[in-house]
Amino acid sequence: MEKDWIKVYETNTPFQAEIIKGMLLDNGIEAVLVNKQDSNFNQMIPGMDEIYVHQTNADLANRLVKDNDAPQPAIDEEN
Repeated sequence: MEKDWIKVYETNTPFQAEIIKGMLLDNGIEAVLVNKQDSNFNQMIPGMDEIYVHQTNADLANRLVKDNDAPQPAIDEEN
């Protein structure tokens, strides 16, 4: 990864990484997904998926990721 790119998210759940990457792209932030799976273990042990953005977008990307990971309020059953 080039030196101007900053890791803003990591997970061992590939679909969650794709969701976060898509959310960043939807907000105009170029994002790169890197899988850190050890090839010696093939598919037996999932690797970490990391998302990188250019350093100029890192602050906004971190805020968006934080907001996306915030717990969602419970649905009020009375409504």
